[in-house]
Amino acid sequence: MKGGILPAKRRWKGLVIAVLGLVLLSLLVPLVFLLGLHNGFHSSGYTTPQHSSASDDESTHVDDLMQRLEPTFPKDFGENIVVGKAENKTAGFPLLDGLPKERLGVNSTGVGDLAQTKQSTGVGDLGKKKQSTDVGSTPGATENIRDIDEGEKLCELKFGSYCLWRRNHKEKVNDFTVRKMKDLLYVARAYYPSIAKLPALDKLSHEMKQNIQDFERVLSVTTVDKDLPPLIDQKLPKMEAVIAQAKACRVDCSNVDKKFRQLVDLTEDEATFHMRQSAFLYQLAVQTMPKSHHCLSMRLTVEYFRGPPPDIDQSLAERHLNPDLHHFIIFSSNVLASSAVINSTVTHAKESENQVFHVVTDRQNYFAMKLWFSRNKYMEATVEVLNIEDHKLENNKASTSIHLSLPEEYRVSFHKVDGPPTTEYLSVFSHSHYLLPEIFPSLKKVVVLDDDIIVQRDLSVLWGINMDGKVNGAVQCCSVRLIQLQKLFADKRLDETSCAWMSGLNVIDLVRWREQDISGRYLKLVTEMNSEEAVALRASLLTFQGELYALDDKWVLSGLGYNYGVDIETVKNARVLHYNGNMKPWLELGIRDYTVSWRKFLNQENQFLSDCNIN
Repeated sequence: MKGGILPAKRRWKGLVIAVLGLVLLSLLVPLVFLLGLHNGFHSSGYTTPQHSSASDDESTHVDDLMQRLEPTFPKDFGENIVVGKAENKTAGFPLLDGLPKERLGVNSTGVGDLAQTKQSTGVGDLGKKKQSTDVGSTPGATENIRDIDEGEKLCELKFGSYCLWRRNHKEKVNDFTVRKMKDLLYVARAYYPSIAKLPALDKLSHEMKQNIQDFERVLSVTTVDKDLPPLIDQKLPKMEAVIAQAKACRVDCSNVDKKFRQLVDLTEDEATFHMRQSAFLYQLAVQTMPKSHHCLSMRLTVEYFRGPPPDIDQSLAERHLNPDLHHFIIFSSNVLASSAVINSTVTHAKESENQVFHVVTDRQNYFAMKLWFSRNKYMEATVEVLNIEDHKLENNKASTSIHLSLPEEYRVSFHKVDGPPTTEYLSVFSHSHYLLPEIFPSLKKVVVLDDDIIVQRDLSVLWGINMDGKVNGAVQCCSVRLIQLQKLFADKRLDETSCAWMSGLNVIDLVRWREQDISGRYLKLVTEMNSEEAVALRASLLTFQGELYALDDKWVLSGLGYNYGVDIETVKNARVLHYNGNMKPWLELGIRDYTVSWRKFLNQENQFLSDCNIN
């Protein structure tokens, strides 16, 4: 073999094998189509490759984002249903999702034990009442009402308050023709593969393909009837006639049935994708700061550095340390939210000159807060702004890396055996709250307020409450008992009669706190739990077990950030309004019937609010 040239026989042998391979392939491809094996592959009809690829990329992108940001989608929520012993014949796993305020964070999914004992009033209950007036009292209608209500509750269990918001903001649209076109397209796609295989029906096949492509082109840019092109009335009869001809032909029913099943699967997948995408966008909207609020913070910061910093009055500094005055602590990074809390508190105070407010924030919002509260006066009350990152705490080993953490919220859902699931939103102290004794070493008793509350009565009576030696005076949420969350706490002993408690309005005895070393107890629990889920919830509930003084339930009306069923008169007569839940009053997604009580404590004439379009 010279020059690397193959012998003639070997060259001919390679060519023969290649030709035989091509012949075999040309025989197999038509055979696959003749036998209908190609129908076993999923097809989305006659959408263009670009559209299909974009849809796949979008789906993958949303899934990746949801895995990173973890919205309130409990994993395998349908499998977290078990039967256990309970006094009210309810059992199940509660699902908990942490919802950090004003920031995106990883939500926690935990497991508990038994079901809750009280059902919250939500959209599902309203839906049941509405349906009962429309449908009637027949047994079949009652079953339909129950199915609708349970479906909404299951949606809430999986997607959280998004389902409540969607139900109450659903708009009626005129899309009768669009839905009719989608139905015709659905049927045409199912029949086309069988018609296309029959050579005698080439003309019908070509006409059907053309109608399918026309419908897909129109529906790709249309959602309601008013967006349809003018000549759509001529296209509908053509499609109906083509489908009628296809149905009259003798085709293999198994192929049509298989195609229908494929289309059903694809439609269900598409509906699930859009639901997950909508819920993700909703969570993104409620957990991020609005553009107008970000504008306000930035403009205030720029204005602070543009002029000389405000002077500190020495007499005011003395008031900040005077333990005989009424001290309120607010952890917040939201200028307007903290301002509304302070404004509502002093407005209803009998003696505002005794009130001192300490707003604890982070470095990013410190200068904006500083300028805002130096230029806005709140009757005779004093306001101090503190940057938590500037504090060097002697007894805190991690004092060099202190960061602000806001009160955390958890969505706790219980699936009842004899009814639909119920949901509560619990807000608890964050890590920053356990630095209170060190940040305020001279104070003895304080009231801690969340930035999502509005005060409608005088709070001075809170300083006269005898807490019987307890550390934390809080409103309890007895619809969630600690024993129901037993599996969250592993081998920890829990008092069966103890209820979960809420942050929002808390009376704190700092003297007793120091004696009982509450901060050390909390840090020890956090260290034991390490990086497990729902740490703040579990550690806070365990830390204050036996150290909780139950305030009267009339003090705080909760649920205004997720519960559409609260009576307006009840809201007006409440002492303190707590907007716990996703739909905060400063968001566009807030429940409008309740945001009125929050917005009236904003100074709408402020130039900064006008410039940033906050209205």
